[in-house]
Amino acid sequence: MDRRIKLIMALFVFMYVLAVPDFSFAEEKKQKKKQADAYTLPDYVLNISKENTFPNSTEDQEIVEPSKLTKSFMEDVDIPIENPELIKLLNETSLKPSPIGIGYRGMVFLGRWPLNYKSLETTVNWEYQQINTNELNNIGSNVKQILRYNQHEQKEIKGALTNKIVHPDEVKRMMLVKAQKKTKLPLSYSTVIGKSTKKGQSYNVPVNKHGYLHAHAPAVNEKGEMTFGEVYIQLKGTKKTIVIKNVTKQGIGAWIPIQDHITFTFQLKD
Repeated sequence: MDRRIKLIMALFVFMYVLAVPDFSFAEEKKQKKKQADAYTLPDYVLNISKENTFPNSTEDQEIVEPSKLTKSFMEDVDIPIENPELIKLLNETSLKPSPIGIGYRGMVFLGRWPLNYKSLETTVNWEYQQINTNELNNIGSNVKQILRYNQHEQKEIKGALTNKIVHPDEVKRMMLVKAQKKTKLPLSYSTVIGKSTKKGQSYNVPVNKHGYLHAHAPAVNEKGEMTFGEVYIQLKGTKKTIVIKNVTKQGIGAWIPIQDHITFTFQLKD
């Protein structure tokens, strides 16, 4: 009898152990879906890329592939190097130690660089900046009227870093790449809504009501941590390697507008 109980208990433990990974996988899948939903455009946020009277240029990021030598440099250090400008510089490095430089040693300082960016939180403010209001007064009328969006003035929506940091352009670029990959949204630090831009959606203003159609530009709020370090090329005999010293980390945030998209809010008042 005792042996049977032990076998049943062992079987129960075995089944529990098998179930735990499934539960963990399901929870991870649930979290990924929740995150993806947070970046899905609500039905009141519309794409105006075709209607926009100002042709915004897509902010595609140049992909800098490390050379064979640069790859070997990067494999030799524990800190990831993601900065395209630093990768470009390492690709162009042509220092060649002497083939007979037995015992030769030297260090070449390349400067202090932002090395990589770790995204910690990415959220969307669908009403980041108000850009327009259309209104229609239907008080005193005996029929409903239609209100539509019509941009009164050209508006430029600018993003920015939320605090000061060295090498801001390189920092912004790395943050943009991570935010674009995470949200799958068309992000840009600057987007323009042209004057007289219109959208076909209509909003009914009933009799004796005052209708307001507010338009906002949405933006992503990106927060994370930037890693900095002093970069050296070490020459040792016939070999050269990369050395990173005095590594520091700094918290950083940025607002990055969503290009060619508008959030519409319709209100009725007496």
